[in-house]
Amino acid sequence: MIKVLIVDDSALIRKILTDILSSDTEISVVGTARNGQEALDKIEILKPDIVTLDIEMPLMDGLTTLRHIVSKYKLPVIMISSLTSEGAELTLKALDEGAVDFLPKPTNIFSLSQADIKREIVEKIKAGAKSKFYIKETVKKTNTVKVDRLNITYAGFQNIIAIGTSTGGPRALQSLISELPSDINASILIVQHMPPKFTKSLADRLNSISNIKIKEAEDGDVLSRGCGYIAPGDYHMTVVKESNDLVIRLNQDPQVMGLRPTVDKMMESVAKISGYSKIGVILTGMGSDGTNGIIKMRQSGSYTIAQDEATSVVYGMPKSAIATNCIDIILPLDKIANKIINKVGV
Repeated sequence: MIKVLIVDDSALIRKILTDILSSDTEISVVGTARNGQEALDKIEILKPDIVTLDIEMPLMDGLTTLRHIVSKYKLPVIMISSLTSEGAELTLKALDEGAVDFLPKPTNIFSLSQADIKREIVEKIKAGAKSKFYIKETVKKTNTVKVDRLNITYAGFQNIIAIGTSTGGPRALQSLISELPSDINASILIVQHMPPKFTKSLADRLNSISNIKIKEAEDGDVLSRGCGYIAPGDYHMTVVKESNDLVIRLNQDPQVMGLRPTVDKMMESVAKISGYSKIGVILTGMGSDGTNGIIKMRQSGSYTIAQDEATSVVYGMPKSAIATNCIDIILPLDKIANKIINKVGV
């Protein structure tokens, strides 16, 4: 049994989460807490395997509580976040501080009663309980001078890098993207499973620590050298060739495996592009999104990379991609950037 402690200042949310999680035979809610201090006291007594943690609480807020849990107990924590720009910023900070994943806080009781929402909550608790504990590391940024590349047209890149990730992805992307040089001979496409507002905050955060330019993709964006584009939440992202340009197209076609955006759709579109060398990268994440995309990319002659199990927070996506026998190399996270640089050049 997975023992869960639910921490939230809302009695309604505590009740709803308890009912949902208790309905699964593999999960036991061993207790609830109304604030961070109460949570820390109950961890000592109840010995949970995983904690759900509200960000905004009285007496001791979620981020402060998270730091105590990470440093003292080394337990996996899933944040419960409001779907606002401020909530997105705080959630990304929590992920950077050691939270494994997050769940959006519903706006009303009816949204939590939907089967897909229940399934997501249960799946994330199970994946989080099995995840690896993360030790925060400081990102070392090189001294390369940053250029506002979105105001400059670059014609001469010869490589497309397609990256897919989910649970543990924000930290993995922070580690990988910050190591890429500003003059890399490539344009980068990224799908990270996140809702709207969160992907914009993630793009801004990555942009602030990277030598390349990172932005949330917009329909009609023309790919540029040394730029990375993150698929916006609730939109599938594809790339197509229009005249002499590679252009991003966004759509709200039906979800795939309950997901939008999906790594598969992005990678499948990249696989169809001719005249460029391509690299497909699957990083840490829950589920199997990206598996079909990797197959298509490999069939189109792309070089493919998967993150190894030891450095993945959750090994689902890399493991599924590796099982296709379409992965050229399996690497720890800290070796992936160098491999990409060696393949594409600057």
